[in-house]
Amino acid sequence: MDSTSLYTLQLIVDKSKKIVFFGGAGVSTESGIPDFRSVDGLYNQEWDYPPEQIISHSFFMDNPVEFYRFYRAKLLLNGIKPNAAHYKLAEMEQKGKLTAVVTQNIDGLHQLAGSKNVFELHGSTLRNYCTCCHKFYDDKIIRESAGSPDKLPHCTECGGLIKPDVVLYEEGLDQQIIEGAIKAIREADTLIIGGTSLTVYPAAGFVQEFRGDNLVLLNKSSTPMDNYASLVIHDSIGEVLSQIKL
Repeated sequence: MDSTSLYTLQLIVDKSKKIVFFGGAGVSTESGIPDFRSVDGLYNQEWDYPPEQIISHSFFMDNPVEFYRFYRAKLLLNGIKPNAAHYKLAEMEQKGKLTAVVTQNIDGLHQLAGSKNVFELHGSTLRNYCTCCHKFYDDKIIRESAGSPDKLPHCTECGGLIKPDVVLYEEGLDQQIIEGAIKAIREADTLIIGGTSLTVYPAAGFVQEFRGDNLVLLNKSSTPMDNYASLVIHDSIGEVLSQIKL
């Protein structure tokens, strides 16, 4: 990253009062979480079924044992911690610069780093609920169920099958979260987009709601929005954001 780009980003942050960060898998890869579409991502690893099929609603209903075998191995990760990007965004919120984080990730790392106003478009692996009585559980019950006779997590109240509170393929996004995310983006004076190819819809379409002054793109590869941005930096998100002074 050249010094001119960093200087420009610093000026944008200094002048901004309502920054919104819109992030994807690239934010969490620096914490050791593999993304889905990179060369080394989940979509390029061999499994009994294609990952897109396994993490679909119909597959969960028809073959929950195989779903959870994949889910525990690939999505329910241990020892993962926030990285420099997560911590800087939390600091920006605490200093009154950033109003919201809109994320496509399901790892809960933004909240773990200290961010409060987070719109999780695709849910979170840290929350789970009974499909019958809707009682909520943390991720511990999913991990421990690997040792149960049927390898499935069941509700302690009614015995129903527990499902992760994540948006699977064939499922729609939560309407309240959509509305909150779009409202935050519309009211922002600066939108920083990081770690996303902007190819996953409908989430990627949310950035088109931005009406502010500065559109900043932090991504290691090009995106369809590069030509519309005020500033484009192809570098590590954590490396870039950690150098911003507040």
